[in-house]
Amino acid sequence: MIEDGVRPRWQKSTFCNSDGCVEIAAVDQGFWVRDSKLGDAGPVLKFDSDEWQAFRRGILAGEL
Repeated sequence: MIEDGVRPRWQKSTFCNSDGCVEIAAVDQGFWVRDSKLGDAGPVLKFDSDEWQAFRRGILAGEL
C-alpha cells in the first residue's frame, strides 16, 4: 500500500496473537494507525507527532 507517496512499514504489538489488533506505522509526517483485520482495505488514521505524543501521555497517565 502506498498512500500520500509513502509506503508505510506496519507493525503490530508483540502482545497481539490474532488478526484483531491495530497496526502502527511511523512515517515522516507522524504516525498512522489501522485495523489489522482490514489491512489495506480499511481506513487509516493519521496523527502528527504532537497528537501521537499526547495520546501516549494519556495512556501512560491512565486517562484512556
